[in-house]
This record gives sequence, C-alpha cells and structure tokens, in this order.
Amino acid sequence: MKKSILVSSLAVVFLASCVSKKKYVALEDDLSNTKSVLAKTQVEKEELETKMTKIEARVAEYNDKINSLKDINDSQYTSVDDVAVMSNNTKDKMRATLAKVDPAKLAEAKTLQDSMNLAISYNLKKSISDEEDDVDVSIDKTVVMINISDKLLFNSGSYRISNKASSILGKLAEVINSEPSMEVMVEGHTDSRTINTAVLQDNWDLSVKRATSIVRKLQNDYNVDPTKLIAAGRSSYLPLVENDSKENMAKNRRTKIVIIPNLDKFFALLDAETL
Repeated sequence: MKKSILVSSLAVVFLASCVSKKKYVALEDDLSNTKSVLAKTQVEKEELETKMTKIEARVAEYNDKINSLKDINDSQYTSVDDVAVMSNNTKDKMRATLAKVDPAKLAEAKTLQDSMNLAISYNLKKSISDEEDDVDVSIDKTVVMINISDKLLFNSGSYRISNKASSILGKLAEVINSEPSMEVMVEGHTDSRTINTAVLQDNWDLSVKRATSIVRKLQNDYNVDPTKLIAAGRSSYLPLVENDSKENMAKNRRTKIVIIPNLDKFFALLDAETL
C-alpha cells in the first residue's frame, strides 16, 4: 500500500515538473521576442531621431534663407498698389522717364501706380510713333489703350490702309507679339458726319471696315495670331470730344487698340532707348 502511494506521489511531482518547464520555455520565448521588438524599436527610434535632427537643421537653413530673401526684397523692391512689384532699379528708370513727361500730366499722378502707368505709356508711345499729337497711350490697371489718328492709317473717308501706316502697324505688331497671352481689340471710330457711298452704307460700316482692315494687316503682314484679335466698329457714338470743329472731328476719327497684357512685359519699355 505504501509503495502505491509513493509511486502516485512521484507521478504527480513529475507531471507538475513537466508543466512548469513548458511554461518556462514559453515565457523565455516571450521574453526573447519582447527583447527583440524592444531592440528593433530602439533602432527605429534612433533612426527617427537622426532624421528629425536633419529635418530641423534643414528647416532652420530654409528659415535663414527666407529671412535673407525677405531682407533683400524689402530693401530692393517696392509694391505697387498690390498690383505689381518693381525693383528699385526699375523705379529709378521710371523716375528718369517721368522727368520727360508733360508736367501737367505728371501733376495728375496721385499714386505710384499712376506714375508707373505714365512712364510706361510715355515709352510705349515713343516706341510706336514719333507723331506726338496723333498717338495717345493710356493704361487703366492692366489694360493698355492706344488711340491712333486715322490720318496715320487711312485716307479720308476710306477703309484702305495707307502706305505710311506700315511703320506704326509694324511697331504695334511687335508689342502684341511680345506676349502670347495678350488679347487685342481693334475699334474703329468716326466723326459725326454721315457717309454713304457705293461701298459704305454709313459710319457703322466705315468704322467696322477700318477695324477689319487693321486686323487683316496685322495677321497677314505681321504674323499676329488671329485668335488674339477682335475687330469692332463704334461708329460716331463714342467721341473723345464734341464734333463742333474740324480739329475736334479729326480727334474723333481714330482707331483704338485695346490690349490686355501682362504688364511685366511693359516694364521692359523702361529700358528703351528713349531714356
């Protein structure tokens, strides 16, 4: 009997020993895996810290560059009514041009934008024609408007372009072709005298035919992209002045070129030989 109890006790101890060893092995495996994960995490942490240090250094470098560029920008560039930014070098050239502008017109300039428009208008006008009284250039924000007296372009009562128009139209085409994004509207304007001929029904007819003549000339002879061109006739209904004298009627007979440009291209005119 005692022998049987002893055998049973040894069996229990043996079984208990086997279970504990399995648990121990499992715990050892868990510990090993945990150590492995911890080591891997530590390596990843060190790699991330190294990357973060490099990123922080690059951010600091970029901030230094940005601050440096900001200092340069503040000292060398001027904002123009939140419309454009011009360098002080361009601003100096603008002042030199304004010294040649009619003092009466200069007195009307109230802002830097007004002064810039005057300077660009002056040089653009000089680049197109030497006819001081027969070409007028004005800029309203980013729209350039060029009024050309019809005596520079057409014979009286005709929509056929005269030979003397070649020079001014060639220079005008250079301006238009300098910027692919420009759109150009050519408007014909007449005085108030009525006209009726075998080929012209009235002033509407004459103003439209003059506009289309200019558009065709720009396209065919000066390679202006026709998709940029618009032809319009305004007859006598938008006069510059009253049609009460020969001189005033001459002012109203005109071709108006309306250009919607990128003004950066016109800043180059401040470097023109007219300076």
